[in-house]
Amino acid sequence: MSIKATYYGANGWLIEINRTRILVDPWLNGDLTFPPGDWLIKGELSKEIDVPVNINYLLLTQGQPDHTHLPTLDKLNKSIPVIGSEAACKIVRKIGFTKVNILKPGESFKNKNLNILATSGASVPNVENGYIIDLASDSIYIEPHGFLDKKISPRKIDLVITPVIDFSLPLAGKFIKGKTVLPHLIKIFNPSTIMASTTGGKINFTGLINNLIKVDGSVEDVTLFKNIKTKYINPQPLKEYEIFKN
Repeated sequence: MSIKATYYGANGWLIEINRTRILVDPWLNGDLTFPPGDWLIKGELSKEIDVPVNINYLLLTQGQPDHTHLPTLDKLNKSIPVIGSEAACKIVRKIGFTKVNILKPGESFKNKNLNILATSGASVPNVENGYIIDLASDSIYIEPHGFLDKKISPRKIDLVITPVIDFSLPLAGKFIKGKTVLPHLIKIFNPSTIMASTTGGKINFTGLINNLIKVDGSVEDVTLFKNIKTKYINPQPLKEYEIFKN
């Protein structure tokens, strides 16, 4: 079997694993804003993206607007089962989703041979989720801010979806730790493939916070991947990639 993955930019992904289609943190249409307003930070897509069809699950890592994006979620069928953090599930319930499964770190969602384990993710400000997805013999790890749960035991993962760049703000410090976490992900998961996430896509950001962000690392920097078997992909948005095991 194999895994198929399509990147939508920012935190959004469509993952297909053994014919099960999982939509992750989609932002497909409309602007992205955070309270208290556009002056703080605003994101604009260069082009809106069609909502994918035949979605089996909606997987949400966080309740923040760039993960639980209301204009996009409003376009989805509200009968799609949702699996998400407590903050994310609170939001989707308010807009009419009917099959909502809250996972706290350490808890799992199971359906037949699908198992989705929530791991401890970023604190923004409450602790949100990463996930380990297992279906048959295929496996995926995804966490959008580069926060690795210390309780995870070493194991083989086929596909790791992670940021690869560090982002920081004055006083607040690093809020995305992609470059920092990469060596640890490689050591603990020995992944067949790593796909860069979180900072890609054709998006224009403006606002005060955007001007203060400090960046460390680059998606083109592959020095960490020398002398290992892991394949590294900096995905092109909307291109479907098929992932095979080592």
